[in-house]
Amino acid sequence: MQYNPILDTDSYKASHWKQYPPATTSMFSYIESRGGRYPQTVFFGLQYILKEYFARKIEPWMVEEAKDFFATHGVPFNAEGWLYIANELEGKLPIRIRAVPEGSVVPVHNALITIESTDPKCFWIVSWLETQLMRVWYPITVATHSWHLRQILWEYLEKSADTPEAEIPFKLHDFGSRGVSSHESAGIGGMSHLVNFQGSDTVVGVQFANHYYHHPMAAFSIPAAEHSTVTAWGREHEVDAYRNMLDQFAKPGAMVSVVSDSYDLWNAVRNLWGGDLKQQVIDSGATLVVRPDSGVPSIVVSRVLNILDNQFGSTLNSKGFKVLNHVRVIQGDGVDRESMIDVLETALKLGFSASNITFGMGGALLQSVNRDTQKFAMKCSQVVTDGKEVAVFKDPITDPGKRSKQGRLDLIRDANGSYTTVRLANENPLPDSAMVTVYENGEVLKEYTLDEIRRRVNAELLEAFSFTRSK
Repeated sequence: MQYNPILDTDSYKASHWKQYPPATTSMFSYIESRGGRYPQTVFFGLQYILKEYFARKIEPWMVEEAKDFFATHGVPFNAEGWLYIANELEGKLPIRIRAVPEGSVVPVHNALITIESTDPKCFWIVSWLETQLMRVWYPITVATHSWHLRQILWEYLEKSADTPEAEIPFKLHDFGSRGVSSHESAGIGGMSHLVNFQGSDTVVGVQFANHYYHHPMAAFSIPAAEHSTVTAWGREHEVDAYRNMLDQFAKPGAMVSVVSDSYDLWNAVRNLWGGDLKQQVIDSGATLVVRPDSGVPSIVVSRVLNILDNQFGSTLNSKGFKVLNHVRVIQGDGVDRESMIDVLETALKLGFSASNITFGMGGALLQSVNRDTQKFAMKCSQVVTDGKEVAVFKDPITDPGKRSKQGRLDLIRDANGSYTTVRLANENPLPDSAMVTVYENGEVLKEYTLDEIRRRVNAELLEAFSFTRSK
């Protein structure tokens, strides 16, 4: 089925052009997070939407297809308006989009994006595009979720590790590709996680980040076993399956991850890895990453750490915490914010550095979010009718939290880094605006690289952590 951007909308949008006041010539809307799980959001993903969808030109065949569809679907369709865009405007969407730089960490209840019409004949296009543009909630929410998990990991590394900045990029690995709803979800969600980390097994997410955000290789992985590559050898040859992993992949300086709970985890850790294969692990010059994959994470990981310490030994770092020799642990089962904290808290109480532990997260990272996680909404805040600017807003008595903003809006950031959404007196953005025009009349005007975004996010993380610690 060939993609038709006109049909990438909600059915009721097709009738809205007849519902606005007569002589309306302009519309201005904005997108914000109205609250939710986290007090601030990491802005990311608009560039993907603009490059993949908004940079496409509207063609006459698209209008004809939409006309036929809506005629049967039961909704009136503005064929004349869309043909005007296809023919007179050369297929270019007559809108202007301004947004904060990607990677900005902005408190909720602030405008993150503004969108306005640029042609009086097509004011209604702003509302029509809401369906597509609102999908920015997903990359923002995944990037936000990942960023807050990064704060947790950073806190425990600061307490117990010698080199937090070197370790943090690989402390949360994306296992989520099979747990999302589609190929595109894996791509968008996977690249959003890579704003904060550099470890991923979601190949399409890495591809998206490389392509849409100009990076040669946005994330990395290592050879790793799954249960079938162990159990295919049979229970009586479990040690041979592990030995094969070392023979194939354990080279000096390399890392190899092996799931070790196919049968008896404790026997595997103590007697196979820490017994029969111990010297091969040491002599290989590689780092063995043991993966338990069942049980209560904090209990299992703490016991694995103790067994590995008994078998391989450890070294005290400068902060007085133990760092295992030759081996590490990755927990990839049942990982969410709470279990991550439990694992780290338990490990530190036992005297082990967070350096010993990496986490893998799947559905909880990429799929356990929705538009209401951060309460995202796009609302019209101004129209021009009969040449007069009319402030537009909603104020439902049944839910004051859904009260929307009025007028033309901008976002400013003061010298202290605080953001404020302000109402403009005219069409000109403020000199100290935190927003940038990223799209206008069919053209993407501003692009960011993943490296830029990562630098911005990391600076915000360090600032947030320093502020939290000072309190």
